[in-house]
Amino acid sequence: MKRKQHQKGIYTKFIAYLVVVVLLNIAGITLFFRLDLTAGKIYSLSEASKKVVSTLSEPLTAKVFFSSNLPAPYNNIERYLHDLFEEYAVAGNRYFNYQFYNVSGEETETSTINRKLAESYGIQSVQIQNIEQDELKFQKAYMGIALIHGDVIETIPTITSTDGLEYQITSSIRKMNNKISALLRLKDSVSVKLILSSSLSIVGPYMNIPGLPEMPSKVEEIVRRLNDKNFGKLSFVHIDPTADREYEQVAQKYSVLQLNWEEFQDRRGREIPADKGYAGVIIEYGEDFETVDLIKVIRLPIFGTQYQLVDAGELEKTIDETLEDVININEEIGYLADHGTLSIDGTPPVFGQAQQQDSIASLNRLLSDEYSIRQIRLKEEGIPDGLSTMIIAGPKDNFTDYELYRIDQFLMKGKNLAVFMDAFNEVSPQGRQGMMNQFQQRTFWMPLNTGMEKLLSHYGMSVRKSIVLDKNSYKQKMPRQYGGGERPIYFAPIVKNELINKDAVYLQNIKGLVMLKASPVSINEESIKNNGLKATRLFSSSDRSWEMKGRINLNPMFINPPADDKEFSSLPLAYMLEGPLPSYFAGKPVPEKPDTDKQDSESEAAEQKETPASGIDMSAVKSEGVTIEKGKPAKIFLIGTSEILKDNVIDERGETPNAQFVMNVIDYLNNREDIAVMRSKTQRFNPLKEISPAARTTIKTANIAGLPLLVIIAGIIVWGRRAARKRMIQKIFSR
Repeated sequence: MKRKQHQKGIYTKFIAYLVVVVLLNIAGITLFFRLDLTAGKIYSLSEASKKVVSTLSEPLTAKVFFSSNLPAPYNNIERYLHDLFEEYAVAGNRYFNYQFYNVSGEETETSTINRKLAESYGIQSVQIQNIEQDELKFQKAYMGIALIHGDVIETIPTITSTDGLEYQITSSIRKMNNKISALLRLKDSVSVKLILSSSLSIVGPYMNIPGLPEMPSKVEEIVRRLNDKNFGKLSFVHIDPTADREYEQVAQKYSVLQLNWEEFQDRRGREIPADKGYAGVIIEYGEDFETVDLIKVIRLPIFGTQYQLVDAGELEKTIDETLEDVININEEIGYLADHGTLSIDGTPPVFGQAQQQDSIASLNRLLSDEYSIRQIRLKEEGIPDGLSTMIIAGPKDNFTDYELYRIDQFLMKGKNLAVFMDAFNEVSPQGRQGMMNQFQQRTFWMPLNTGMEKLLSHYGMSVRKSIVLDKNSYKQKMPRQYGGGERPIYFAPIVKNELINKDAVYLQNIKGLVMLKASPVSINEESIKNNGLKATRLFSSSDRSWEMKGRINLNPMFINPPADDKEFSSLPLAYMLEGPLPSYFAGKPVPEKPDTDKQDSESEAAEQKETPASGIDMSAVKSEGVTIEKGKPAKIFLIGTSEILKDNVIDERGETPNAQFVMNVIDYLNNREDIAVMRSKTQRFNPLKEISPAARTTIKTANIAGLPLLVIIAGIIVWGRRAARKRMIQKIFSR
């Protein structure tokens, strides 16, 4: 009887335990949580991403195309995407959906359908390496995402890493949201004008660009396809300047590529008369337009100038991207395009051409992905009210008081300014030719005084007339013919992690920076305090840095650190000033316009005086109180160099710390701090904390000798315990 009760109790416990286990598994499926212990929360959805998907007003679907059984590290990307899209779906509620499609290499019906679907979205296979049984193999794989929101489609065709993937997805979703809103706001259609001269069809085969006669139908077909996903907001027209010479003025207005040729004979002896032709595509809405090249002009050494017709697929993508710029789907920022600033129109060099030394094409591309850039020519026009931020990068020409007045009043309206100020103008009569021989010619560094200095000084900021040199600097590898080894470039200080202000949230994930020809930035603490402003030092040079003053000579061969340690000190390199700024022109009369503007205004005033509209002499009317003397809260970012904006510092993909720093600063000025945090949270540059040589020796010794010593100590302890146990047993049995 007792035995049966015992067995019954065992079965009861087993069933109870089984039920508990099943219930726990069910709870684990429906109720779960993830704990992200990484420093930058790189596996958690950012607040910016949650905000973007939570504001969706229409369904958005993410279609993920991935091949199965991929080797490491690609096999982890799909798992990461599953977790990431699951969090997007939670934040986006019913408006966010996602689907995974297996695009395997097997020729099954499902795989074939998925492969065709992926390719319809522009996702093509890529070749990856796979090592199996000590043998290197190559295999094709599909790794892409198509985001579909209404009729708008954004594609991430290739994903080879999880770094910055959330930023890419969120930026694409935000762009799609903005694009739909912008398209629906359009009152008229966006005009796509193909300006193509029929005369080019005659010389096209001789220029190795056949296929020009078919271009009108191809471009019209491209516009038709784009209309299907842009709410039918595009219209197409073909203009032939050869058929109607009046259209030549239209082509010249839009700066369309013009080709001229002299009379020549072909190989068959046919006479080709001299003529000219135009080729280009114009995307225009209202007063805004962009020109897209239809023919690429490539200059090659030895071979000379070559011409190449743009591929139809590339042209479709370019027109779609240009459309976004024309209708201003992104927030607009200003860029000062005169006064000798760095040209933001620079394009990357084609094969065979040298890189432009002052090109900031990479920055232009990075900014264009997030903002609509409006070039401001202060000598000709004012600063539009719609701008929230303006960038001034390396001005060289003097500002008149009237131009400074425009900048001052721009700030008084609560707008923001990013100033990359050079203290010196580098003058090289023959031009620079690279790091190795740029100092072999005579180069002068002339102190710059553009007028911006007095404006910034009034606000409490200034750039000193010196160059920061630092022992902790970039090391240049020397060629063998120059003796090999490394040479310190003292004017390229390396800013370490501990010297970056982590109180600024948008800098928390920036672990290091490289400066170039930077000058120290100073602040007037008393003036800033009296005006109720806040100045934040963003980063500094190391305590082994010093200043080069007076005559500047940056030839590395002639730069030596000072012998006296008292000359070394940490120098501030960048500041962010925030608060209600006091106007530089408070209590002063409004400055007069420059002479050219003055003459125009005087002639206009004279005409108005002769024929007054209401019989009143308007020249007697004076405007009072037009100057805003105390502004709304604004921000000014100031750094003593524009060199960090150039292509030799900022990379095309925006992955380096310098590129992310510049973009984060612009985001902060535009009140997009959450975007800045998301962009840099996967920053791969993560240097080890530097320690003293003595500490390194101690750690090294502990690693080498510590482990054997621990084994010996553990052995002694075990031996001692065994000996004690043996003595205790002997003592017990000896009684």
